[in-house]
Amino acid sequence: MAKSLVIVESPAKAKTIKKFLGRNYTIEASVGHVIDLPKSKLGVNIEEDFEPEYITIRGKGPVLKELRKQAKKASKVFLATDPDREGEAISWHLARALSREQSNIKRIEFNEITKTAVKKAIKEPREIDENLVNAQQARRVLDRLVGYKISPLLWQKIRKGLSAGRVQSVASKMIKEREEEIKAFTPEEYWSIEGEFQNKDKKKFPAKYVKDPEGNKELKNEASVTKVLKVLEKEDFLVKSVKKGQKRRSPQKPFTTSSLQQEASNKMGFSTKKTMSLAQQLYEGIDVKGHGTVGLVTYIRTDSTRISPEAQENIKNFVQQEYGEKYLEKGKAKDAPQKKGAQDAHEAIRPTDITLTPSTVKPSLKRDQFRLYKMIWERAVASLMAKAVFDTIAVELEAKGYIFKGSGSILNFDGFMKVYSFSSTSEDTFLPILEEGETVKLLELDPKQHFTQPPPRYTEATLVKTMEELGIGRPSTYSPTISTILARGYVDKDGRYLVPTELGVLVTETLDEFFSDIIDVNFTADMEQKLDKVEEGDVEWKSIIKDFYESFEKMMKDAEEHMKEIEVVEKSGEVCEKCGGEMLIKYGRYGKFLACENYPDCKNTKPIVDKIGVTCPKCKEGDVIKRKSKKGRLFYGCDQYPNCDFISWNPPAKDPCPKCGEIMVYKKTKKEERIECTNKECKHKIVTSE
Repeated sequence: MAKSLVIVESPAKAKTIKKFLGRNYTIEASVGHVIDLPKSKLGVNIEEDFEPEYITIRGKGPVLKELRKQAKKASKVFLATDPDREGEAISWHLARALSREQSNIKRIEFNEITKTAVKKAIKEPREIDENLVNAQQARRVLDRLVGYKISPLLWQKIRKGLSAGRVQSVASKMIKEREEEIKAFTPEEYWSIEGEFQNKDKKKFPAKYVKDPEGNKELKNEASVTKVLKVLEKEDFLVKSVKKGQKRRSPQKPFTTSSLQQEASNKMGFSTKKTMSLAQQLYEGIDVKGHGTVGLVTYIRTDSTRISPEAQENIKNFVQQEYGEKYLEKGKAKDAPQKKGAQDAHEAIRPTDITLTPSTVKPSLKRDQFRLYKMIWERAVASLMAKAVFDTIAVELEAKGYIFKGSGSILNFDGFMKVYSFSSTSEDTFLPILEEGETVKLLELDPKQHFTQPPPRYTEATLVKTMEELGIGRPSTYSPTISTILARGYVDKDGRYLVPTELGVLVTETLDEFFSDIIDVNFTADMEQKLDKVEEGDVEWKSIIKDFYESFEKMMKDAEEHMKEIEVVEKSGEVCEKCGGEMLIKYGRYGKFLACENYPDCKNTKPIVDKIGVTCPKCKEGDVIKRKSKKGRLFYGCDQYPNCDFISWNPPAKDPCPKCGEIMVYKKTKKEERIECTNKECKHKIVTSE
C-alpha cells in the first residue's frame, strides 16, 4: 500500500509529526521556500501586468527533486506548511512544482503540533486558498519593487550595500524622528512635596501635596515651594475625609506575537529575534521526558487574543482542580475583543496541553526555553482566572486651606496573580486607622525638584508596540524588520535603546526627500489594510500593484535625475598609529571596522572596540572593553587579550574594594543598583540607588 506524503517546512517540525502519524506516512521538509523571486534581478515583469518570475531557489534543486520522487510514489500529498499567508504561498509553490494532478494534492492546516491536531487536520484537508496566496504575492512583489528599485540608487549615490524597504525604512524613520524629538525637548522645572504625618496612636504615614487654598496644583519653582513650607511647617492637619473601598485588577489577555515580544523584552531582556527563535522551537516540538516529542505552544505568529472553547474548558478545569472554584472567573468566559485590523486567523499563543506545567517540562528545556514557556503558560492560565482584589483607603488632609492626600492598598484576594508571576505589582502600602475630623501631626515636609523628561528612545519592545498600534507590518514582520535595520547599520543599540546612526539618518533623510509617500506611516498602514482585503477576496492583487507603481515610477524618475551623490564620512576620533591620520568608521560584510583616512597609501585597519572608561583591574595597563560571547552574551574583558585574560560578566568599577583590595563590579536588580566586591568572603557592597 502506497504511503501518504506530508510536506512541512522544517526538519524539526517533520521530526515531531513523524512520531504522530506512524508508518503509513512519509514526512519530508522543504526547509522553507523552494521557489521564490530570483536574487540576481528584479524578477517582476512590469510590462506583463507585474507577473512574478519565480525560479527554484539556488541549492534547493536536490530538495525539490526528492520531494517530486516521494510525491510520485505517494497515494496522497498533504501540504502542511505554517497556517499563514507565507505558509500558504509555500504550499502553492510546492503544488505547482510537484507536477501531479492537483486533485491528489491537498492543504492541511493546524494551529498546534500535537497528535490530536495533526490527525484532525489529515481528516479535514482543503484546497489551497488562492486569496491567501495572492495577498502574499502582493506583499512580495511590492517589497521587491521598493527594494530592488531604490536600493541600487542608494548604492550609486551614497554607498554600496545599502538597502531600502517598505517597512524597514518606516521603522528607521520612526527611530530617527524620536531622536529629533529628544534633542528638541526643553525640560521644564516642577516640584513635589511629600509629608510625613503621625496619628493619635503615634503611627506614621505619608501623604502628598495636592493643591493650595486657591486650587492651584502645580509647584513650578522653589519660591512656590518655600511659600508652602513657611505656612505649614508648624501646623497640625485635619483629616478631612476617609474613603475605604475595593479595586479589582483584571488579568491581561493571552499573548499575541507582539505582546509576547514586548513582555519577553521587558521582563527578561530578550531581543525580538531571540524571542521568536525560542518560540519557534517550542512550537515545532520538544522531547519532553515521559511525553515524547510534542509542540508545546500554539502557532506563534498571530494577532489574535482568542482561545478556543475546548482550550478554555481545559484551562478552567485545571484552575478549579489546582486552585479551587474561587479562582475561576465568574460567568461564561468571553472572547477577548480584537484590536482594529487584527486578522484573527489563529488563536492566541497558548500551551497546547495545559497539564504540561512549567515544572513538568523544566527538566526537558534549556534555561531560556523554560523562561519563555513559563511566561506563555502562566499568561494563558491567568487570562481565565478571577480578578485580584485590593482593599483601598484614601485620606484627605487639610491645613490652612492646603490639601494633602494619602492612599494605601492591601491585597485581599490574589486571583490571577497566584499564577502569573510576571505580573507587575507594587508592594502593599499601609495607612493606619484614621477617622474624619481627627487631627494628625505633621512631622516633616520633603520637597523635591523635578524636570519634565523627553520621550524615551525606542526599545525593541516599544518599537513593536508602536508599529502594531499604527498598523505597520504584521506579526511575522516585526522581528525581521528590527533585525534588518540593525544589520544594515541604520540603527545601533545603546543598552536596550535603539539609536539612529549617522548613516541611518542620512539614508532616511534621502529617502524622505524623494520617496516621502513610501516611507510614510499612514501609507504603510493603508497598504497593510489593502493586503488584508486581498486575503478576504475583496480586492484583486495586481490592482494594488498597478495603483502603487504609477506614482512610484514618477518618484523614481525624479530621484534618478535630482538625487545628489553623497560621501559618507563617519569619524571615530581615533588616530592611526601607523601614519597619524584619522581612523574612519567603515562597513564590511562582517559589520563595522576602523580604517585609515589615508587609504590606499595607509592600509591600516582594526576592529571597533567599545571602551567603558576603566583601566583593566588585573594588568593595570589595558582598557576594559565590551565584548560578546559566541552566543551573543555581553561581557567585559581587557583589550590586551591574550596577554591579559581579565573577564567579567558585570562591568568593573574604577576603584578596588576599600576593604580587601579585590575588584568591584556593578550589579543591578529590580530592588537596587550597587557596586559589590567580587571576593565572596568579603561581601562588601555600596548601594548606589534603590
